[in-house]
Amino acid sequence: MLHRNYSNFYKNFTSESVIDLFCQIASLPLGYNSETLIKAASSPEMIQMLVNRPALGVQPHSTWAKTLEDSFMSVAPKGLSQVFTAMCGSCSNETAYKRHKRGLQAAISDEDLSSCMKNAAPGSPDLAIMSFNGGFHGRLFGSLSTTHTKALHKVDIPAFSNWVSSPFPSLKYPLDQHEAENAKEEARCLAAAEEKMKHAKTPIAALIVEPIQSEGGDNHASPKFFQGLRDLTKKYDILMIVDEVQTGVGATGHFWAHEAWNLTTPPDIVTFSKKFQAAGWFHRPDVRPDAPYRNFNTWMGDPIRALQAKTILQEIRSKELIKNCRDTGDYLKTELTQLEKKYPGTISSVRGRGTFMAFDLPSPQDRDTFVAKLRAHGVNTGGCGPQSVRLRPMLVFQKKHADIFLDAVEKVVRGQ
Repeated sequence: MLHRNYSNFYKNFTSESVIDLFCQIASLPLGYNSETLIKAASSPEMIQMLVNRPALGVQPHSTWAKTLEDSFMSVAPKGLSQVFTAMCGSCSNETAYKRHKRGLQAAISDEDLSSCMKNAAPGSPDLAIMSFNGGFHGRLFGSLSTTHTKALHKVDIPAFSNWVSSPFPSLKYPLDQHEAENAKEEARCLAAAEEKMKHAKTPIAALIVEPIQSEGGDNHASPKFFQGLRDLTKKYDILMIVDEVQTGVGATGHFWAHEAWNLTTPPDIVTFSKKFQAAGWFHRPDVRPDAPYRNFNTWMGDPIRALQAKTILQEIRSKELIKNCRDTGDYLKTELTQLEKKYPGTISSVRGRGTFMAFDLPSPQDRDTFVAKLRAHGVNTGGCGPQSVRLRPMLVFQKKHADIFLDAVEKVVRGQ
């Protein structure tokens, strides 16, 4: 039935149209069966890469550097002039973790080489990655040790028990009515983070943070908080990794969500996946491995996905889709806030940037029931955190689509 899906809609098993605001876990940028992507899929270049997939780390094809320039590097975050391509969000973070401070410009001794074969120091150094409570960074061993959302994701899996996590701000909404409380909360979390950095039993090599904690409940923080984090990572010589797997590629009204922070110093690494239909991480030149095979796998990404990313970028630019996300997001937020006021005690804490939005229900059970009832009204959304509904529409989601969603929300709130 996939061929019957179109734009913001898919057909369910009873052939009814459902407007999709979850979009394959926030990974569809241009909608179902995008004509632009279908045309690109039939190009000679795409077909060649499909039938001759290269091992990019050892035998990249002659046009690979140009493909990187036209796709990922054309939107590289400020200050990050190089890219490492990967297969998914989890492995983007996992491979980024390997570029900790011990691995930067560090001479490798014979003792390093012999001890690492026994999983022992100094070759396998005792270092930690710092993360935040409520964060989600993937399902591999390292990325899972920095994930703190659902216990079911982590149970039975060995973890790096010396890796530390710190509290992330829990803001109150509306923001303009809780400025003092929220500032105090962010100061508390920054103080806690510095305490962890100063007194960690295992030296902290890198810190990873999401611009918006997506799986954890769409938890936000102010630009001032993230600038404070950046100041701390510089003070304690810790690499700062910004996980833009969920937030990257336009939905927040910026191509990269962290652009809204206006940091005085760019982060050291930015990871991506999801809406790019590709994965990897951007980094400073000095983060690059100093020898071949230190960060490596057979495929090292996929040229087909890079070509898709190039096409997605062309569509984003030609149709001004980031502006569309800002405009539609402003409308959606205004209308949801009105519903929050109109029906107190139902939806609350409306929040978001661009169309990357969420709101709360009174309890986890209420949230699950709400999501199910929306689906019965032809609207697909998702849950996150204990009791939040998250909205992850495509970049082509417009005001007319928002009206369909808002009408369904009001019907569910009214018990229809």
